[in-house]
Amino acid sequence: MDFRSLETLVWIARLGSFRAAAKHLYTSQPSVSARISNLEEELGVRLFERAGRRVALTAKGRDTLEYAERLLEMRSELLHTVADPHAMQGTIRLGVVETIVYTWLPHLLERLNEAYPGVTLELDVDSSLNLTDKLTGHDIDIAFLMGPVNHPDIVNAELCRYPLSWVASPRLPLPPEPVHLDALTRWPIITYPRLSKPHIAVQQLVRGTSPGLRIHASSSLATIIRMTVDGIGISPLPPRIIGNELASGSLRTFEAEGVLPELRFTVSYAISPGDTITRAVADLAVRVASEHP
Repeated sequence: MDFRSLETLVWIARLGSFRAAAKHLYTSQPSVSARISNLEEELGVRLFERAGRRVALTAKGRDTLEYAERLLEMRSELLHTVADPHAMQGTIRLGVVETIVYTWLPHLLERLNEAYPGVTLELDVDSSLNLTDKLTGHDIDIAFLMGPVNHPDIVNAELCRYPLSWVASPRLPLPPEPVHLDALTRWPIITYPRLSKPHIAVQQLVRGTSPGLRIHASSSLATIIRMTVDGIGISPLPPRIIGNELASGSLRTFEAEGVLPELRFTVSYAISPGDTITRAVADLAVRVASEHP
């Protein structure tokens, strides 16, 4: 009996099919079938009932799953406590929002390469809404996003918080500060994607101020910054990510009525027995984020 077979059993049970488990484990469906066949032969019991492409655990399969999860968890604790980090190997599918890309992600990648040279990363830069769907659907292993992710199988740990400030091109003829909300909405507001927390907060803040209010939403942080620099509108952005633009004078912050929320980011990942690498990456991300306030 090997740990690969036990891990395969766990992921088939979670995802409901051999094909989905094979995709998640970066292997072929015949390999997954062979692992389960070997495990069934060794135990002398049938672990799954097959109905087309979907499978379900038998009674003996449910008993075996409980032991498999406990064994994998004990193995994970052993590796985390005793093993040389340089010996860890595997691939992590990491989802990241652009705000983190603009701040401390390069430092994390350097530290990961030093601490776990055998670990390979697949980066997926996307919005928090999309990353949440990918994480709960097991399409990525770990996410740095505007969280937390409210799901019973997801672990969340706080990474960092960035306050928002109103930002505009110096070319815009803004009135004296603090700018009244009615005056603020003379220009389009350029902000994060629709249904995101910043977008909802801006909508609530300026609701009812102007019948001609325009809110431009974009999933690209680079596009939001570019449009604001070009004077197309004003934007609520974290000053932390536009240091170069503020230093060069292409953007400036200004005070306005109302309170903008801070952006709260978490590292979120699925609870998975024996997943030592994901936990190691999450712990390192928390440390790196704390070093880059």
